[in-house]
Amino acid sequence: MALAHKVHLSPPACLRRVDRLKRAGLIDATVALLNPQALGAGMLVMIGVVLDRSTPESFSAFEKAAAKISGCMECHVVTGEFDYFMLVRTRDGESFNRLHAEQLLYLPGVRQIRSFIVLKQVLSTTQIPL
Repeated sequence: MALAHKVHLSPPACLRRVDRLKRAGLIDATVALLNPQALGAGMLVMIGVVLDRSTPESFSAFEKAAAKISGCMECHVVTGEFDYFMLVRTRDGESFNRLHAEQLLYLPGVRQIRSFIVLKQVLSTTQIPL
């Protein structure tokens, strides 16, 4: 209803257009953006990972394991000093320490993990510039 009002369409016409955009593959999903602090996940950590080998098997094993890390919001293959960057949300420093000791240290094929605790989030958006 809010979207229809915002784009000056009737709700049924708006729904038809949204359905068409979904079928065309332009809309992947409809989501709610939750408040991390309210949910006890206020600490944001960026993690740089270097693998000990650059083989398809080592990348595949790491990616499967990384997808299971508690609080992992994103995982990207990158160029440069690291092979991957992960974005992880956790409650606080103590919970991140536990995550590090119980999960991150056991990721397969990892030579080095460097963690960067976010002090202040300056910009975070889901909007793609059109």
